[in-house]
Amino acid sequence: MKFLSLLLSVISLTLALEVGKPPKPITLEGETGGKITEEAFSSEMLKDKVYVLFYVDPDEKEMNEHVSAALKAEKFDRQKYGSVAVINMAATWLPNFAIASKLKKKQEEYPDTTYVKDLQSVLVHEWELEDDSSNVVLFDREGKVLFIKKGKLSNDELTELLTLIKANI
Repeated sequence: MKFLSLLLSVISLTLALEVGKPPKPITLEGETGGKITEEAFSSEMLKDKVYVLFYVDPDEKEMNEHVSAALKAEKFDRQKYGSVAVINMAATWLPNFAIASKLKKKQEEYPDTTYVKDLQSVLVHEWELEDDSSNVVLFDREGKVLFIKKGKLSNDELTELLTLIKANI
């Protein structure tokens, strides 16, 4: 029994996001989700620019709104910087059609952000992001993780995130 527990711990460690390493590749499409344009989303696209990925439970959408506002205010060069918002649609009681409608409005407000639906909490299981929360992950141009925060970013963490983006653009 101890061996099985240890083995599961080792497997779990290899799935979790780790600073300095690329994540396990994931694809969201069909029953698992995808972009709001109905195209597939692959984590392999998180390369060639510095990307900030928000992974958010719709019930916790305001938790890191200050981060979104700070990033928007920076007006980073979109040739070097990208943003992705993945909505954990399995984490809420809200119906998918209602969330999709709100996402279309968000897409208008943030036209340079790629909006993605995760219908089955895939990133919770595959990358061990926090369920029922707001997560922020920063990727470098090679697709390696530079920063991970599960939950609300403090002012110091926001400053660290902005500093990392500026240093890696």
